[in-house]
Amino acid sequence: MNYQAIAQEVLLTEAKELERAATNLGSDLDAIIETIYHTKGKLIITGVGKSGLVGSKMAATFASTGTSSFFLHPTEAMHGDLGMIDREDCVLAISYSGESEELIKMVPHIKRLGVQLIGMAGNPDSTLAKNSDLFLSIHVTKEACPLNAAPTSSTTLTMALGDALAVALMNRRDFQKEDFASFHPGGSLGKRLFVKIDDVMRKEDLPIVTQETPLKEAIITMSEGRLGAVILQNGDRKLAGIFTDGDLRRALMREDFSLDLPVLDYATTSPKTINNTAMLASDALKIIESQKVQHLIVTDENDRILGIIHIHDLVEMGIK
Repeated sequence: MNYQAIAQEVLLTEAKELERAATNLGSDLDAIIETIYHTKGKLIITGVGKSGLVGSKMAATFASTGTSSFFLHPTEAMHGDLGMIDREDCVLAISYSGESEELIKMVPHIKRLGVQLIGMAGNPDSTLAKNSDLFLSIHVTKEACPLNAAPTSSTTLTMALGDALAVALMNRRDFQKEDFASFHPGGSLGKRLFVKIDDVMRKEDLPIVTQETPLKEAIITMSEGRLGAVILQNGDRKLAGIFTDGDLRRALMREDFSLDLPVLDYATTSPKTINNTAMLASDALKIIESQKVQHLIVTDENDRILGIIHIHDLVEMGIK
């Protein structure tokens, strides 16, 4: 059996249905987007079976892109959860046949509440379509299923149309990446836009020695600090330099190498620093990468040491 050919046929079949739908979105599309945009309450999505599963995904997508939304199962709605629907809400109901019994039973109660009803169905003459204030067709000419029975092309189209509505609403709201990040503070974008240097820099038990410290002692401090570096300070407790693994390797190649000499003799005396703890960690990472260094020392306006950032800490936190 040629599974590659089967998979290719499924993908092409569904792609053709998406292309066909893209050229025939119906006359209500603009009104649907404006209705959802102007809804003062929430967008409530409902459906049963595969339509319900797609509806749950759609609700999650809307909610994460600026449209307050949740999924309501029709059966639960008929057993008390209708109270979750407010007069200022909008309901988007999904049923490919447009005749799903559990969903159709909800319709009179939705109408009784005076809530705007948006229907998504494959049959424009179905009960759902006829009772909807606005209608969006999810009709397909062929399911990808070889029996033309299992929801495949139709569920793909439904989900894609949900994405299309969500993206259109993002544009309508002028939804920016900062807005998206505020809904995804734990995601990579959220971390890039909200995590600051003060949140990631190491402040406690820093490997700091005086610039007069013998190299031997500085190496011990560096090893204990587990940062691959030791920070040097002068008599005024201001930053004097940094001594890293790389500096140690270079020191070993020098003819005057001695473990008894001051670490300052082998250190980098102009290390890369920043003095803005409110700077985004993602911007700090850019500095590290552009300067081709492993560390950034954080100081105050008087060059006193506040902390240190290691590139590994940023990467482990998912800062990109």
